[in-house]
Amino acid sequence: MNLPAAFRERMEQQLGAAFPTFLDSLQQSPPVSLRLNPAKWSAPASPERVPWAAQGFYLPERPVFTLDPLWHAGAYYVQEASSMFLEQVLRQSVSGDQPLKVLDLCGAPGGKSTHLASLLPEGSLLVANEVIRGRARILAENLTKWGGGHHVVTQNDPRDFQELPGFFDVVVIDAPCSGEGLFRRDADAMQEWSEANVHLCADRQKRILADVWPTLRPGGTLIYSTCTWSPDENEANVAWLAEQVDLDPVSVAIDPAWGMEEIPIGPFTGYRFYPHHTRGEGLFMIAVRKAGYAVRSAVAGRSRTSRHKKSNFLTVGKKEQAALSTWLHAPEAWTLTQEGEQVHALPTAHLADLERLQEHLRWVTGGIALAEIKGKHLNPMPGLALSTHLQTNVFPHVELDHATALRYLHRDEVTVPDAPRGWVRVTFRGVGLGWLKNLGNRTNNYFPKEWRILMSVDDPDAFFTLPV
Repeated sequence: MNLPAAFRERMEQQLGAAFPTFLDSLQQSPPVSLRLNPAKWSAPASPERVPWAAQGFYLPERPVFTLDPLWHAGAYYVQEASSMFLEQVLRQSVSGDQPLKVLDLCGAPGGKSTHLASLLPEGSLLVANEVIRGRARILAENLTKWGGGHHVVTQNDPRDFQELPGFFDVVVIDAPCSGEGLFRRDADAMQEWSEANVHLCADRQKRILADVWPTLRPGGTLIYSTCTWSPDENEANVAWLAEQVDLDPVSVAIDPAWGMEEIPIGPFTGYRFYPHHTRGEGLFMIAVRKAGYAVRSAVAGRSRTSRHKKSNFLTVGKKEQAALSTWLHAPEAWTLTQEGEQVHALPTAHLADLERLQEHLRWVTGGIALAEIKGKHLNPMPGLALSTHLQTNVFPHVELDHATALRYLHRDEVTVPDAPRGWVRVTFRGVGLGWLKNLGNRTNNYFPKEWRILMSVDDPDAFFTLPV
């Protein structure tokens, strides 16, 4: 590996006698890991667990995940193991089981957002944000496939969140960085590295921290991470933030066998992952607490919304309400809203909060995309088939074998001779994939074009799926 000279020199100084071992680790193939969605899949993915994540597993080699229908169904997320350390940091920095309002500021493509969706206490609200439009759509797709509904996906610059002072209990910033920790799996990251870019990233990270800080409530938790080993982007930025605002330290108990390094930064402690010590890529992560105390932001959010103010959300008609409410578990927990022809289900407990979010932020999607109204017909939306809140006995379903499921995901026409006419939910190994409409003599494939498999699906030797 032809490392940039300035990077090599700095890492030799940073690691000392351990540098040759570190260098050797960069020549090795990166480990392959995934994280199960506990709401959809419970069987272990392999005998080798990621020790700091309850649903994390290592695979012996990298399969073609595109050829596993369960991946498309949101039964698991392919995520780098070090990033799963978020689970330990969140669990140990936020006590109790009260609902939280959480911002994942730099959320795309969705690894930490889907992880948070599984970790947060029941009744929590997740705002997953991504400033780049195309990446925000990918983030929305991955959260939709994960199957929850207590989330909003936004596409905003960090400074926009200053319009929501004290709104969030937790802010997660997986900051854009120089990408040093990804060198062995991403040649582009190494080619783009330079000292100037490191300094540019460090300055940008400071701006992000300063811009988003007001939206965290006093007493709330900030979780900051990068995939770089640069002290300028990690320790120096934490020290800089501590000079600007009042912070309290948060410590995380770790097992020495995990191999991550504890980094003292004044009274604070960060956690660094090196590939020669841990089975994962490079990472830095730290949690700090905003000094002070405030009434929980959920209460503060409600107080800002006048009970006499007209809602921004248009509710659906009584006829549609009666029909669609039968499609969901616990329909009383959801408010059905309409925008154009589309009907979304939003968590009723967070309506006031959602109104504030809609007023100040650029929404990509929110809640559960439930149905599309076409004249007198209610057509189920693609995400509903993958939702863990779907009342599954409302629609008939057809179980597909592996080859047929891939043809469906390729948006080919598939034959389901025993299925009843009308809307049919397609499943693979019991997990929802999408919808077909059976017309009797043929079927219409309603898998979204933008989600379809583009590669060939005709090689059974490349098929992969999770073990039972």
